[in-house]
Amino acid sequence: MQESNLIVRRIKDGTVIDHIEGGKGLRVLEALGIDGKDGNVITIALNVPSGKFNKKDIIKVENKYLADHDTNKLAIISPKATINIIKDYKLVEKRRVSLPNKIEKIFRCSNPDCITNSNEYIESIMDVIDKNGLVLKCKYCTRILDVNQLKYY
Repeated sequence: MQESNLIVRRIKDGTVIDHIEGGKGLRVLEALGIDGKDGNVITIALNVPSGKFNKKDIIKVENKYLADHDTNKLAIISPKATINIIKDYKLVEKRRVSLPNKIEKIFRCSNPDCITNSNEYIESIMDVIDKNGLVLKCKYCTRILDVNQLKYY
């Protein structure tokens, strides 16, 4: 049997998110609010063989550059991901994601009684308790949060 290679075209301008944990690419798109409605070309490869991680996902988004709060979202979902900023077909910046000590205005607290889920306009703040175990705690109600059950704004 002949092995075929996946060929994905280079992008002129935009962001390449590489080394996403295998199978989490669609969750990354959801967290970043990338749905294709803006008309930018999005390329996603799921469960691609990887020398470092066995399997990885890759996302290419043309004409979009990730802001810091986007990077924070990515660090929760796939902490080993890398962000490559491409301009005029050249890599101009490479970032590794890393968890900050606190995450603001990205996730909703899972406690329905938390003040951040009331009718008052209070944005959530999550303290990062354990960066390796991905343990977060709501600053307001002190609930320990399961990263896999967080809802994005």
